[in-house]
Amino acid sequence: MNFWDFFWFLLWSFYFVAYIYVVILIIIDLFRDEKLNGGLKALWIVFLVFVPFLTALVYLIARGKGMAQRSRAHRGVVAESDDYTPKASSDPTGDIAKAKELLDAGAISSGEFEALKSKALGNKYFGA
Repeated sequence: MNFWDFFWFLLWSFYFVAYIYVVILIIIDLFRDEKLNGGLKALWIVFLVFVPFLTALVYLIARGKGMAQRSRAHRGVVAESDDYTPKASSDPTGDIAKAKELLDAGAISSGEFEALKSKALGNKYFGA
């Protein structure tokens, strides 16, 4: 196998993997779309199986903008749940006093006390 055979093999392998990636994205988008009924979803899948390249191209042209919106909406839900910042308590003195009582009673450890104190003060990172 010479250099050019290897080069063409890599190029076609890249194209194949990229195409498979696009087909997977289309299938994910089809199942994510709540407005499209099941029959049309099945029809898109059938066309993807029998006329794959043309169907993928038509899907990207016809529904590309909606794909971006659905993907953005899906990412927004995930991003909100991952971004948690503790808020300062409305009564930090009272919360710290309650935590101190729990510490003195032996119900919590000193590390847990520090975490509760940081949360009451609204520190983003515990122990900061």
